[in-house]
Amino acid sequence: MEFSKNSSIAIVGAGSSGIAACKNLIQCGFENITVLEQSDKIGGNWVYTEDVKHSSVYETTHIITSKHHSSYLDFPMPESYPDYPSHWLMAEYYHNYAQKFGVSPKVKFNTTVQNITRTDDGKWSVETSNNGTTSTAIYDILIVSNGHHWNPRYPSYEGTFDGEFIHSHLFKNNKPYAGKRVMVIGAGNSGCDAAVEICRVAKKSFISMRRGYHFIPKFVFGQPADVIANKFQWVPDFLLDMVYDVVLRLENGDITKFGLQRPDHGVRQSHPVSNSELLYYIRHGEITPKPDIAKLDGKKVHFKDGSVEELDVIIAATGFKVTFPFFDKSLVDFEDKDVRLYKRIFHPDYRNLMFVGLIQASGCFWKLADFQSRLLANYLSGNYQLPADMNKKIDAEIEANRSWYTRSARHLIEVDYFKYSAEIIKETPRSAPEWNR
Repeated sequence: MEFSKNSSIAIVGAGSSGIAACKNLIQCGFENITVLEQSDKIGGNWVYTEDVKHSSVYETTHIITSKHHSSYLDFPMPESYPDYPSHWLMAEYYHNYAQKFGVSPKVKFNTTVQNITRTDDGKWSVETSNNGTTSTAIYDILIVSNGHHWNPRYPSYEGTFDGEFIHSHLFKNNKPYAGKRVMVIGAGNSGCDAAVEICRVAKKSFISMRRGYHFIPKFVFGQPADVIANKFQWVPDFLLDMVYDVVLRLENGDITKFGLQRPDHGVRQSHPVSNSELLYYIRHGEITPKPDIAKLDGKKVHFKDGSVEELDVIIAATGFKVTFPFFDKSLVDFEDKDVRLYKRIFHPDYRNLMFVGLIQASGCFWKLADFQSRLLANYLSGNYQLPADMNKKIDAEIEANRSWYTRSARHLIEVDYFKYSAEIIKETPRSAPEWNR
């Protein structure tokens, strides 16, 4: 399929991935671009709001990868930013990026994508709603970059809970939990951050984990953890795991001594948990670790180790479903399934359908979205050709993912930051256009 610089392009979402896609397309000479954004600002879930209808970060959120490895390829974060900028600074950064590279004028704000169908001639019919007015437009190319942190995944247990049971999607700050007995389910980055914030004001705080986790401090030997990790990427995999294990043991000690389970996997076999405060508060007695839940009984929660706690609030930080409400599932369906996209970008059946940012990474995923967008823009420009045996290569990518990561829904879109970025860089033509400064 051939595309021209006059092809009409729709990008769903003006978050960190969508603006990277738009910028790289502009860079390659495409002008007929429309970015469809349901909110009134650029930045996606990095734009904080207490409105529960918008899936935003917490009030106290900072990035978990340092600024040194979290900038777009040709737009470094200001020197004045701290090692781990707040969401306020990140929203400013995205706004400035969109302004500098001409993305902002392409964005249609307050525009919700309602339905997307494929026309008889292979184009995309996109129905949107803007302030109550519905309209439909046809596009030659469709790029989906609306993110995957918005459709909450709730856990299921025997019995019922009579207190407040919410998903971390609804958690904005710790104010509602002052003086209450609160438990967070899940020890991912969101769960750990929520548990730390809640313990500052709660009467009693708990965190429930199904398995053991590796907790990576934000600073190692006085430097951001990803800065240190980057220095060891030349080390073979089997030695690298040993290096990480030794470093974490030196930094954290034996975590089983204060009620945590020992991980049954290597540091790099699951999505990294970057948090320096959880272990601090556990060791100060402000957060009590608990195993998985056995059953719920009124306000009492029974755990698999036989212990029982009475709680007022349970917050499930149990991840999100990968869903696209504007697609019929016969067209696109990745919910609890392997993502069949070449290089996590290109759809094997529809050559004018691409995804940017549909990944979970061990490093900064919007920087990877920038790599993805550069390759995508070169494909649409005719500088890059997709392989003829794309389905076979997708099968190999899926098998590699299955053999490396622990089996869970969250790891279906997981990639290793360093390996994946190297793959995309290798695929990208050296003749790729450069931004005209």
